[in-house]
Amino acid sequence: MLEFLNGDRWRRWVPIPIRMILGVGFMVHGWAKWSRGPAAFAELLKQVDVPLPLANAWLVTLLEIFGGLALLMGAFVTIISIPLILSMLGAMFTVNIKYGFSAVNTIGLVS
Repeated sequence: MLEFLNGDRWRRWVPIPIRMILGVGFMVHGWAKWSRGPAAFAELLKQVDVPLPLANAWLVTLLEIFGGLALLMGAFVTIISIPLILSMLGAMFTVNIKYGFSAVNTIGLVS
């Protein structure tokens, strides 16, 4: 019974649900950008004064799709986490600080 409660045995399984949730979340958001076209996302980036909006739109779209997939599969997690964190910090300080964390507020930017 004590072996079952041993924390070391379960420690390697703890990150899996977190990776799955974050991986799917990034992939869904990346796919939403892809399905509307990165140019539509570039318009939002242009309105909030992000430099090189089209290049950044493509970069973020591909990063979210393939970075999310890497997280989901558990491949290169440490390496891919760095650009994903930087991307989320960029979103936080360019869009979310001004417009909040609601998609409803940012939808009006593009129309």
